[in-house]
Amino acid sequence: MMGFSVSDELLGTVAPIVVYWLYSGIYVALSSLERFRLHTKAEEEEKNLVSKSTVVKGVLLQQLVQAAVAILLFTVTGSDAEADKAQQFSLLVLTRQFIIAMIVLDTWQYFMHRYMHHNKFLYKHIHSQHHRLIVPYAYGALYNHPVEGLLLDTVGGALSFLISGMSPRTSIFFFSFATIKTVDDHCGLCLPGNLFHMVFKNNSAYHDVHHQLYGSKYNFSQPFFSVWDRILGTYMPYSLEKREGGGFEARPTKEFKDD
Repeated sequence: MMGFSVSDELLGTVAPIVVYWLYSGIYVALSSLERFRLHTKAEEEEKNLVSKSTVVKGVLLQQLVQAAVAILLFTVTGSDAEADKAQQFSLLVLTRQFIIAMIVLDTWQYFMHRYMHHNKFLYKHIHSQHHRLIVPYAYGALYNHPVEGLLLDTVGGALSFLISGMSPRTSIFFFSFATIKTVDDHCGLCLPGNLFHMVFKNNSAYHDVHHQLYGSKYNFSQPFFSVWDRILGTYMPYSLEKREGGGFEARPTKEFKDD
């Protein structure tokens, strides 16, 4: 009886898509818990400028483009067998590749993201689509204009893959991890015991500040660290306060409120 096997290239292409919708589904189920929300459910319905069905269609389009680029990238760089043969894997190698990929992806996305805010044409015609979600939610994390999705996420992911030297097998884990982190940043929830919030200062509250009008020129960093914001003066400090009626609110410090 012949066994059924799936190539690392196929898993590396499909896994982040599956992870995106599964992890988003968990947050959708938890979104009814008002005591953990950064905005009320009523605010989400009132403030957002795009329907959820449109968001789903936009995300699926971006994931289709990402899948096509991933297949092309794996084809150009060689098979999983060749990559695994060329590399002697160890925890040290895996850690190094992960760190390099995280730094590359963060650097690419920071400067591209910031430029799209400062270039009026790019913001009006491309990046403003993502900011129609004034109150972010999990499965809206990849709701972008197709050009933005290609430039920020797809090209950024390709660069992190190539520069880090990871194999298709390693990419399964890295891009699934990056996808989970991106969804978490947009979930609109502050859950107790959330490991992402413990490890990363760049989290759902940090990114929520950026989605508000007062924070649109700050907190560009994504998806892992806040280093570039802090180095280049685009970090907006905030405090996480309990909201009357339940839930939390990310409030900028007084000096930013007064600007």
